[in-house]
Amino acid sequence: MPAFRIPDPFLRALLAIAALFFTLGFQYATWASRLPALKAQLGLSAAEVGVLLMATGVGAAASFPLVTLLMTRLGARRLALWSALCLTLLLFALAAAPNYPTALVVMCGDGLLVGCLNVAMNAQGAALESRHGRNAMSKLHATFSAGSLAAAVLASGVTALTTTVVVHFAAAAAVLLLLLGCARPGLLTDGQPATSRERQRTARRWALPSRLTLWMCCAMAFGTVTEGAMNDWSALYLRDVAQASAELAPMGIAVVSGVMVLSRLFADGWRSRWGDGRIVRVGSALAGVGLALALLSGGVLPALIGFACVGLGIAAVTPCVYVAAAGQGPQALTLVAAMGTTGLLAGPPCIGFLANAAGLVWGMAAVAACALVVSLCGTRIRWTPPAAPTGVNADQPAHDGARLAP
Repeated sequence: MPAFRIPDPFLRALLAIAALFFTLGFQYATWASRLPALKAQLGLSAAEVGVLLMATGVGAAASFPLVTLLMTRLGARRLALWSALCLTLLLFALAAAPNYPTALVVMCGDGLLVGCLNVAMNAQGAALESRHGRNAMSKLHATFSAGSLAAAVLASGVTALTTTVVVHFAAAAAVLLLLLGCARPGLLTDGQPATSRERQRTARRWALPSRLTLWMCCAMAFGTVTEGAMNDWSALYLRDVAQASAELAPMGIAVVSGVMVLSRLFADGWRSRWGDGRIVRVGSALAGVGLALALLSGGVLPALIGFACVGLGIAAVTPCVYVAAAGQGPQALTLVAAMGTTGLLAGPPCIGFLANAAGLVWGMAAVAACALVVSLCGTRIRWTPPAAPTGVNADQPAHDGARLAP
Protein backbone atom coordinates (compact mmCIF):
# COMPACT_ATOMS: atom_id res chain seq x y z
CA MET A 1 0.00 0.00 0.00
CA PRO A 2 1.43 3.42 -0.89
CA ALA A 3 2.59 5.29 2.15
CA PHE A 4 0.24 8.32 1.60
CA ARG A 5 -2.90 6.14 2.05
CA ILE A 6 -2.00 5.18 5.62
CA PRO A 7 -3.70 7.54 8.10
CA ASP A 8 -1.34 6.96 11.07
CA PRO A 9 1.59 9.38 10.53
CA PHE A 10 4.03 7.24 12.52
CA LEU A 11 3.22 4.07 10.59
CA ARG A 12 3.23 5.95 7.29
CA ALA A 13 6.70 7.34 7.90
CA LEU A 14 7.94 4.05 9.38
CA LEU A 15 6.99 2.09 6.26
CA ALA A 16 8.46 4.73 3.96
CA ILE A 17 11.78 4.80 5.81
CA ALA A 18 11.78 1.01 6.04
CA ALA A 19 11.57 0.95 2.24
CA LEU A 20 14.88 2.85 2.14
CA PHE A 21 16.55 0.32 4.44
CA PHE A 22 15.08 -2.52 2.38
CA THR A 23 16.39 -0.83 -0.78
CA LEU A 24 19.93 -0.66 0.51
CA GLY A 25 19.97 -4.32 1.59
CA PHE A 26 18.30 -5.42 -1.64
CA GLN A 27 20.70 -3.51 -3.90
CA TYR A 28 23.78 -4.73 -2.00
CA ALA A 29 22.74 -8.38 -2.06
CA THR A 30 21.69 -8.19 -5.71
CA TRP A 31 25.17 -7.50 -7.05
CA ALA A 32 26.86 -9.58 -4.34
CA SER A 33 24.80 -12.62 -5.33
CA ARG A 34 26.11 -12.37 -8.90
CA LEU A 35 29.79 -12.04 -8.06
CA PRO A 36 30.56 -15.48 -9.55
CA ALA A 37 28.92 -14.47 -12.84
CA LEU A 38 30.67 -11.08 -12.85
CA LYS A 39 33.98 -12.81 -12.05
CA ALA A 40 33.57 -15.08 -15.06
CA GLN A 41 32.30 -12.26 -17.29
CA LEU A 42 35.34 -10.07 -16.59
CA GLY A 43 37.84 -12.95 -16.26
CA LEU A 44 38.92 -12.03 -12.74
CA SER A 45 41.07 -13.91 -10.27
CA ALA A 46 40.09 -14.38 -6.64
CA ALA A 47 42.50 -11.61 -5.63
CA GLU A 48 40.97 -9.23 -8.17
CA VAL A 49 37.51 -9.96 -6.78
CA GLY A 50 38.84 -9.06 -3.33
CA VAL A 51 40.14 -5.75 -4.65
CA LEU A 52 36.78 -5.18 -6.34
CA LEU A 53 35.06 -5.58 -2.98
CA MET A 54 37.64 -3.33 -1.35
CA ALA A 55 36.78 -0.62 -3.90
CA THR A 56 33.34 -0.28 -2.31
CA GLY A 57 35.00 0.38 1.04
CA VAL A 58 37.23 3.02 -0.55
CA GLY A 59 34.18 4.72 -2.03
CA ALA A 60 32.40 4.63 1.33
CA ALA A 61 35.38 6.19 3.09
CA ALA A 62 35.64 8.87 0.40
CA SER A 63 31.93 9.69 0.75
CA PHE A 64 32.40 11.50 4.06
CA PRO A 65 33.11 15.04 2.77
CA LEU A 66 30.54 14.69 -0.01
CA VAL A 67 27.81 13.48 2.32
CA THR A 68 28.55 16.37 4.68
CA LEU A 69 27.96 18.83 1.85
CA LEU A 70 24.91 17.08 0.43
CA MET A 71 23.18 16.65 3.79
CA THR A 72 23.56 20.41 4.33
CA ARG A 73 22.38 21.39 0.86
CA LEU A 74 19.73 18.76 0.09
CA GLY A 75 18.54 17.45 3.45
CA ALA A 76 17.97 13.81 4.38
CA ARG A 77 14.82 13.28 2.33
CA ARG A 78 16.13 14.40 -1.06
CA LEU A 79 19.55 12.85 -0.49
CA ALA A 80 17.93 9.50 0.31
CA LEU A 81 15.77 9.54 -2.81
CA TRP A 82 18.53 10.61 -5.18
CA SER A 83 21.13 8.20 -3.81
CA ALA A 84 18.65 5.29 -3.90
CA LEU A 85 17.79 6.11 -7.50
CA CYS A 86 21.45 6.29 -8.50
CA LEU A 87 22.16 2.96 -6.76
CA THR A 88 19.37 1.42 -8.83
CA LEU A 89 20.83 2.73 -12.09
CA LEU A 90 24.32 1.68 -11.04
CA LEU A 91 23.27 -1.98 -11.32
CA PHE A 92 23.06 -1.52 -15.11
CA ALA A 93 26.49 0.12 -15.17
CA LEU A 94 27.97 -2.86 -13.35
CA ALA A 95 26.30 -5.37 -15.66
CA ALA A 96 27.59 -3.49 -18.72
CA ALA A 97 31.14 -2.93 -17.41
CA PRO A 98 33.44 -3.95 -20.29
CA ASN A 99 36.60 -4.47 -18.25
CA TYR A 100 38.08 -4.66 -14.77
CA PRO A 101 39.11 -0.97 -14.40
CA THR A 102 35.59 0.13 -15.30
CA ALA A 103 34.14 -2.29 -12.78
CA LEU A 104 36.45 -0.86 -10.10
CA VAL A 105 35.19 2.66 -10.80
CA VAL A 106 31.59 1.47 -10.70
CA MET A 107 32.08 -0.32 -7.38
CA CYS A 108 33.83 2.72 -5.92
CA GLY A 109 30.79 4.75 -6.95
CA ASP A 110 28.57 2.15 -5.32
CA GLY A 111 30.38 2.59 -2.01
CA LEU A 112 30.06 6.36 -2.26
CA LEU A 113 26.30 6.16 -2.92
CA VAL A 114 25.84 3.62 -0.14
CA GLY A 115 27.47 6.13 2.21
CA CYS A 116 25.01 8.81 1.09
CA LEU A 117 21.93 6.63 1.48
CA ASN A 118 23.14 5.20 4.78
CA VAL A 119 23.43 8.63 6.38
CA ALA A 120 20.17 9.95 4.94
CA MET A 121 17.99 6.98 5.88
CA ASN A 122 19.39 6.79 9.41
CA ALA A 123 18.77 10.53 9.83
CA GLN A 124 15.18 9.88 8.82
CA GLY A 125 14.91 6.97 11.25
CA ALA A 126 16.34 8.94 14.16
CA ALA A 127 14.02 11.87 13.39
CA LEU A 128 11.06 9.47 13.40
CA GLU A 129 11.93 8.30 16.91
CA SER A 130 12.43 11.88 18.05
CA ARG A 131 9.15 13.19 16.64
CA HIS A 132 6.96 10.40 17.95
CA GLY A 133 8.85 9.34 21.07
CA ARG A 134 8.77 5.68 19.98
CA ASN A 135 11.69 3.34 19.28
CA ALA A 136 11.84 2.12 15.71
CA MET A 137 15.48 2.03 14.59
CA SER A 138 16.07 -1.67 15.26
CA LYS A 139 13.02 -2.63 13.19
CA LEU A 140 14.28 -0.42 10.38
CA HIS A 141 17.65 -2.17 10.43
CA ALA A 142 15.82 -5.50 10.36
CA THR A 143 14.32 -4.50 7.01
CA PHE A 144 17.86 -4.07 5.67
CA SER A 145 18.49 -7.75 6.41
CA ALA A 146 15.09 -8.61 4.96
CA GLY A 147 16.06 -6.79 1.77
CA SER A 148 19.22 -8.87 1.51
CA LEU A 149 17.20 -12.05 1.94
CA ALA A 150 14.65 -10.99 -0.69
CA ALA A 151 17.43 -10.19 -3.14
CA ALA A 152 18.95 -13.63 -2.62
CA VAL A 153 15.58 -15.27 -3.31
CA LEU A 154 15.10 -13.18 -6.46
CA ALA A 155 18.62 -14.02 -7.64
CA SER A 156 17.93 -17.71 -7.20
CA GLY A 157 14.66 -17.51 -9.11
CA VAL A 158 15.99 -15.43 -11.99
CA THR A 159 19.13 -17.54 -12.32
CA ALA A 160 16.95 -20.64 -12.67
CA LEU A 161 15.37 -19.02 -15.75
CA THR A 162 18.37 -17.25 -17.26
CA THR A 163 22.03 -16.68 -16.42
CA THR A 164 22.06 -13.24 -18.03
CA VAL A 165 23.13 -10.66 -15.46
CA VAL A 166 21.40 -7.78 -17.26
CA VAL A 167 18.01 -9.50 -17.04
CA HIS A 168 18.48 -10.16 -13.33
CA PHE A 169 19.56 -6.59 -12.61
CA ALA A 170 16.65 -5.22 -14.67
CA ALA A 171 14.19 -7.22 -12.55
CA ALA A 172 15.88 -5.99 -9.39
CA ALA A 173 15.77 -2.39 -10.65
CA ALA A 174 12.04 -2.68 -11.26
CA VAL A 175 11.55 -3.75 -7.65
CA LEU A 176 13.69 -0.89 -6.37
CA LEU A 177 11.89 1.74 -8.46
CA LEU A 178 8.53 0.48 -7.20
CA LEU A 179 9.77 0.75 -3.62
CA LEU A 180 10.99 4.31 -4.15
CA GLY A 181 7.69 5.33 -5.70
CA CYS A 182 5.78 4.00 -2.70
CA ALA A 183 8.19 5.45 -0.14
CA ARG A 184 8.53 8.98 -1.50
CA PRO A 185 5.25 10.46 -0.19
CA GLY A 186 5.75 9.12 3.34
CA LEU A 187 9.30 10.30 4.02
CA LEU A 188 9.75 12.99 6.65
CA THR A 189 10.11 16.51 5.29
CA ASP A 190 13.26 18.51 5.79
CA GLY A 191 13.68 21.99 7.22
CA GLN A 192 14.78 25.08 5.35
CA PRO A 193 18.02 24.81 3.34
CA ALA A 194 21.09 25.94 5.21
CA THR A 195 22.45 29.41 4.52
CA SER A 196 26.01 30.02 3.35
CA ARG A 197 27.00 31.12 6.86
CA GLU A 198 25.50 27.95 8.38
CA ARG A 199 27.42 25.81 5.89
CA GLN A 200 30.64 27.56 6.89
CA ARG A 201 29.94 26.90 10.57
CA THR A 202 29.25 23.27 9.73
CA ALA A 203 32.60 22.96 7.93
CA ARG A 204 34.43 24.42 10.92
CA ARG A 205 32.72 22.06 13.34
CA TRP A 206 33.81 19.07 11.27
CA ALA A 207 37.45 20.03 11.74
CA LEU A 208 37.33 19.09 15.43
CA PRO A 209 35.01 16.13 16.15
CA SER A 210 34.28 15.69 19.83
CA ARG A 211 35.59 12.81 21.92
CA LEU A 212 32.05 11.48 22.07
CA THR A 213 31.85 11.39 18.28
CA LEU A 214 35.19 9.60 18.07
CA TRP A 215 34.06 6.93 20.56
CA MET A 216 30.87 6.43 18.56
CA CYS A 217 32.88 6.20 15.34
CA CYS A 218 35.04 3.50 16.93
CA ALA A 219 32.01 1.58 18.17
CA MET A 220 30.31 1.79 14.78
CA ALA A 221 33.38 0.78 12.78
CA PHE A 222 34.20 -2.29 14.87
CA GLY A 223 30.52 -3.24 15.15
CA THR A 224 30.02 -3.26 11.39
CA VAL A 225 33.30 -5.14 10.88
CA THR A 226 31.92 -7.83 13.19
CA GLU A 227 28.59 -7.93 11.39
CA GLY A 228 30.02 -7.98 7.88
CA ALA A 229 32.81 -10.46 8.57
CA MET A 230 30.42 -12.99 10.08
CA ASN A 231 28.27 -12.93 6.96
CA ASP A 232 31.27 -13.35 4.68
CA TRP A 233 33.45 -15.85 6.56
CA SER A 234 31.18 -18.02 8.73
CA ALA A 235 30.44 -20.55 5.99
CA LEU A 236 34.11 -20.88 5.10
CA TYR A 237 35.03 -21.39 8.76
CA LEU A 238 32.47 -24.19 9.10
CA ARG A 239 33.71 -25.92 5.98
CA ASP A 240 37.49 -25.54 6.30
CA VAL A 241 38.05 -25.42 10.07
CA ALA A 242 35.07 -27.12 11.72
CA GLN A 243 34.95 -29.73 8.92
CA ALA A 244 31.22 -29.33 8.34
CA SER A 245 29.63 -30.98 5.33
CA ALA A 246 28.90 -29.00 2.18
CA GLU A 247 25.20 -29.04 3.04
CA LEU A 248 25.76 -27.73 6.57
CA ALA A 249 28.34 -25.03 5.80
CA PRO A 250 25.78 -22.42 4.59
CA MET A 251 24.05 -22.70 7.97
CA GLY A 252 26.67 -20.31 9.35
CA ILE A 253 25.22 -17.42 7.36
CA ALA A 254 21.67 -18.62 8.04
CA VAL A 255 22.21 -18.70 11.81
CA VAL A 256 23.87 -15.27 11.97
CA SER A 257 21.36 -13.59 9.66
CA GLY A 258 18.30 -15.33 11.08
CA VAL A 259 19.12 -14.57 14.71
CA MET A 260 20.04 -11.00 13.79
CA VAL A 261 16.74 -10.33 12.01
CA LEU A 262 14.70 -11.81 14.87
CA SER A 263 16.71 -9.84 17.43
CA ARG A 264 16.19 -6.59 15.57
CA LEU A 265 12.45 -7.16 15.44
CA PHE A 266 12.36 -7.31 19.25
CA ALA A 267 15.28 -5.00 20.06
CA ASP A 268 13.22 -1.79 20.18
CA GLY A 269 11.35 -3.25 23.14
CA TRP A 270 14.65 -4.17 24.78
CA ARG A 271 15.87 -0.62 24.26
CA SER A 272 12.79 0.76 26.01
CA ARG A 273 13.23 -1.64 28.91
CA TRP A 274 17.00 -1.66 29.49
CA GLY A 275 18.31 1.36 27.62
CA ASP A 276 20.59 1.68 24.60
CA GLY A 277 23.81 1.72 26.61
CA ARG A 278 23.21 -1.61 28.29
CA ILE A 279 22.13 -3.16 25.00
CA VAL A 280 25.39 -2.07 23.35
CA ARG A 281 27.72 -3.04 26.21
CA VAL A 282 26.18 -6.40 27.12
CA GLY A 283 25.28 -7.36 23.56
CA SER A 284 28.71 -6.79 22.07
CA ALA A 285 30.37 -8.52 25.04
CA LEU A 286 28.10 -11.52 24.47
CA ALA A 287 29.07 -11.57 20.79
CA GLY A 288 32.81 -11.41 21.50
CA VAL A 289 32.91 -13.91 24.35
CA GLY A 290 30.50 -16.32 22.65
CA LEU A 291 32.54 -16.39 19.45
CA ALA A 292 35.84 -16.70 21.32
CA LEU A 293 34.57 -19.70 23.32
CA ALA A 294 33.33 -21.31 20.10
CA LEU A 295 36.75 -20.92 18.51
CA LEU A 296 38.45 -22.45 21.56
CA SER A 297 36.01 -25.37 21.67
CA GLY A 298 36.15 -26.23 17.98
CA GLY A 299 33.57 -28.29 16.15
CA VAL A 300 30.39 -27.51 14.25
CA LEU A 301 27.89 -27.24 17.12
CA PRO A 302 30.00 -24.82 19.23
CA ALA A 303 30.58 -22.75 16.10
CA LEU A 304 26.86 -22.46 15.38
CA ILE A 305 26.18 -21.52 19.01
CA GLY A 306 28.94 -18.90 18.84
CA PHE A 307 27.54 -17.52 15.59
CA ALA A 308 24.11 -17.27 17.21
CA CYS A 309 25.66 -15.31 20.08
CA VAL A 310 27.14 -12.88 17.56
CA GLY A 311 23.82 -12.43 15.77
CA LEU A 312 21.97 -11.89 19.04
CA GLY A 313 24.55 -9.60 20.63
CA ILE A 314 25.54 -7.40 17.70
CA ALA A 315 22.06 -6.96 16.18
CA ALA A 316 21.04 -3.82 18.08
CA VAL A 317 24.48 -2.20 18.31
CA THR A 318 24.39 -0.24 15.07
CA PRO A 319 20.79 1.01 15.52
CA CYS A 320 21.62 2.29 19.02
CA VAL A 321 24.82 4.02 17.89
CA TYR A 322 23.05 5.62 14.93
CA VAL A 323 20.41 7.07 17.25
CA ALA A 324 23.10 8.37 19.61
CA ALA A 325 25.02 9.97 16.73
CA ALA A 326 21.87 11.58 15.32
CA GLY A 327 21.26 13.10 18.74
CA GLN A 328 24.55 14.99 18.35
CA GLY A 329 23.47 16.52 15.05
CA PRO A 330 23.76 15.71 11.33
CA GLN A 331 27.52 16.26 11.24
CA ALA A 332 28.21 13.62 13.88
CA LEU A 333 25.75 11.26 12.20
CA THR A 334 27.52 11.68 8.87
CA LEU A 335 30.93 10.85 10.31
CA VAL A 336 29.67 7.88 12.32
CA ALA A 337 27.69 6.52 9.37
CA ALA A 338 30.70 6.87 7.08
CA MET A 339 32.74 4.82 9.54
CA GLY A 340 29.98 2.24 9.69
CA THR A 341 29.73 1.88 5.93
CA THR A 342 33.51 1.64 5.65
CA GLY A 343 33.64 -1.05 8.33
CA LEU A 344 30.86 -3.06 6.72
CA LEU A 345 32.39 -2.98 3.24
CA ALA A 346 36.14 -2.90 3.96
CA GLY A 347 36.21 -5.00 7.15
CA PRO A 348 35.55 -8.43 5.61
CA PRO A 349 38.38 -8.14 3.06
CA CYS A 350 40.74 -7.09 5.87
CA ILE A 351 39.71 -10.16 7.87
CA GLY A 352 40.37 -12.19 4.74
CA PHE A 353 43.90 -10.81 4.44
CA LEU A 354 44.56 -11.73 8.07
CA ALA A 355 43.11 -15.20 7.55
CA ASN A 356 45.31 -15.69 4.51
CA ALA A 357 48.40 -14.73 6.50
CA ALA A 358 47.72 -16.44 9.85
CA GLY A 359 44.79 -18.80 9.32
CA LEU A 360 41.03 -18.48 9.47
CA VAL A 361 40.88 -19.19 13.22
CA TRP A 362 42.95 -16.07 13.87
CA GLY A 363 40.81 -14.16 11.41
CA MET A 364 37.66 -15.11 13.33
CA ALA A 365 39.46 -14.35 16.60
CA ALA A 366 39.96 -10.81 15.28
CA VAL A 367 36.20 -10.61 14.72
CA ALA A 368 35.62 -11.59 18.37
CA ALA A 369 38.13 -8.92 19.43
CA CYS A 370 36.27 -6.33 17.36
CA ALA A 371 33.06 -7.11 19.24
CA LEU A 372 34.82 -6.68 22.58
CA VAL A 373 36.19 -3.32 21.43
CA VAL A 374 32.60 -2.22 20.81
CA SER A 375 31.72 -3.12 24.40
CA LEU A 376 34.67 -1.07 25.63
CA CYS A 377 33.55 1.92 23.55
CA GLY A 378 30.07 1.59 25.01
CA THR A 379 31.46 2.13 28.51
CA ARG A 380 32.86 5.51 27.44
CA ILE A 381 29.45 6.85 26.42
CA ARG A 382 26.74 7.82 28.89
CA TRP A 383 23.55 6.93 27.06
CA THR A 384 20.37 8.89 27.68
CA PRO A 385 16.80 8.00 26.66
CA PRO A 386 15.02 9.90 23.88
CA ALA A 387 13.24 13.06 24.89
CA ALA A 388 9.55 13.71 24.33
CA PRO A 389 8.59 14.10 20.64
CA THR A 390 9.03 17.54 19.19
CA GLY A 391 8.54 19.09 15.80
CA VAL A 392 12.12 18.95 14.60
CA ASN A 393 13.11 18.32 11.04
CA ALA A 394 14.66 15.15 9.73
CA ASP A 395 18.17 16.53 9.74
CA GLN A 396 18.13 17.72 13.36
CA PRO A 397 16.62 15.13 15.74
CA ALA A 398 15.50 16.65 19.01
CA HIS A 399 16.88 14.26 21.61
CA ASP A 400 20.41 13.87 22.87
CA GLY A 401 21.23 10.24 22.16
CA ALA A 402 24.38 10.03 24.26
CA ARG A 403 26.83 11.94 26.38
CA LEU A 404 30.48 11.30 27.06
CA ALA A 405 31.04 9.35 30.24
CA PRO A 406 33.22 11.09 32.85
